[in-house]
Amino acid sequence: MPIRVNLPPTFRDRLAQADRTLVGMWVSSGNALNAEICAGSGLDWLLIDGEHSHNTLELILAQLQAVAAYPATPLVRVPECNTALIKQYLDIGAQNLLVPMVNTVADAEKAVAAVRYPPHGVRGVGSALARASRWNRVDDYLAAANGAVSLYVQIETAEAVQNAREIAAVDGVDGVFIGPSDLAASMGHLGEQGHPEVVDAVETTIRAMTELGVSVGVNAFAPDAARRYIELGVTFILVAADVSLLARASEALADTWLPSAGDAAERASY
Repeated sequence: MPIRVNLPPTFRDRLAQADRTLVGMWVSSGNALNAEICAGSGLDWLLIDGEHSHNTLELILAQLQAVAAYPATPLVRVPECNTALIKQYLDIGAQNLLVPMVNTVADAEKAVAAVRYPPHGVRGVGSALARASRWNRVDDYLAAANGAVSLYVQIETAEAVQNAREIAAVDGVDGVFIGPSDLAASMGHLGEQGHPEVVDAVETTIRAMTELGVSVGVNAFAPDAARRYIELGVTFILVAADVSLLARASEALADTWLPSAGDAAERASY
């Protein structure tokens, strides 16, 4: 007789129960072992990135399986708001999705429809064949599925900032996540996430979501910026990435153990 399976709490559930900002990191390496190491770090959540990484469905599946034994909640970012692709992400068991480049109410409504079964959406019904329902080992999965998925949309353009209140009000959007990098680019400040105009747009959006009682997150690798956004009331935040941690740590290792450029030049002159 098969065992019955209870799905873990969604990210929406975790945020509702939290009494502080939930702190997480990106997993962009596409490596399940790295994801498992990060999941055991003590951080609250992980963002497995399918937009700016080489992650495929198979790699994301392996990472979801690797982190399932740990308390950290995985949120998975899809490459775009593509209904067919979102269906596949859901069917491999991604319960918490982040959809990038949501600029309008129509964009948000399309994302909501993609994660819900009819009559409330357009998600295709194939869960009996999929990890989402643990191959029908989750009792009454189809009836409970809409509540077992949480959806977050990314505010990362000047247009999205202007429409943020209306986007957040769309039924089925569980929260918004602010992306300062693309926001800066859309405002004419490419690579300047700390530009005063960009920071003001980020803070304006955070305040608006806080007033509405909507979960709001932000990406902030700079510690001072992260602390500032936490003080403003973000409910979740990303403060690092597996690939950047490895890059910076390996550079520090080289700086510690290899001769400096000046030392090498001095020896070469002997």
